[in-house]
Amino acid sequence: MSNQTLAVDDRLYGYLIHASLREPEILKRLRDETAALPEHSMQIAPEEGQFLAFLVRLIGAKHCLEVGVFTGYSSLWVVSALPEEGTLRALDVSEPYTSVARRYWREAGIEDRIDLRLGPARKTLLRMTQNGERGSYDFAFIDADKVNYLHYYESVLDLLRPGGIVAIDNVLWGGAVADPSNHEVDTIAIRKFNEHLHQDERIDLTLIPIGDGLTVARKRA
Repeated sequence: MSNQTLAVDDRLYGYLIHASLREPEILKRLRDETAALPEHSMQIAPEEGQFLAFLVRLIGAKHCLEVGVFTGYSSLWVVSALPEEGTLRALDVSEPYTSVARRYWREAGIEDRIDLRLGPARKTLLRMTQNGERGSYDFAFIDADKVNYLHYYESVLDLLRPGGIVAIDNVLWGGAVADPSNHEVDTIAIRKFNEHLHQDERIDLTLIPIGDGLTVARKRA
């Protein structure tokens, strides 16, 4: 028994995956292909993808938003949890990486339910707000460049409906956020982001030690 979160070593992590992960074969293939890419560490953990899908089902989401697509692994998990009429707006800057994503979305038969917008996400989110999309989304996932996390969060919160959920990846940053001697740009950005959310009275908040740390925030009414 423990009154703190249990440290997960390789053996326990293996058991966690064996006992709980229900990863469809197509997602496993996408994860394996991504693992061979130079920036494979940008891939979320499989249990985190499953947890995102769990959240989507839990709140009955129909309209979702993703900031940072990479090869589409998280997108595929999210859309797999949506009802048939559910959609995902996906934002990214990389044509090469999202071409991998589109290939798997097509194979899964969900490509027509994902609206991929290529370009700087800050500009795309601003256009979405200006186009009258405030309060239109049930769920959002942010996993992109860390220095812009706060900008993404503020825009996404505006686009979420009351009771909607936003999940943000990498908030523990490999443990660097807890190291006061680490003054790298991304580390500082994530620290400031975490502090901002901790003080934000517009949301209900929890930080979960899954993957590289996942913050889940619910927009209050």
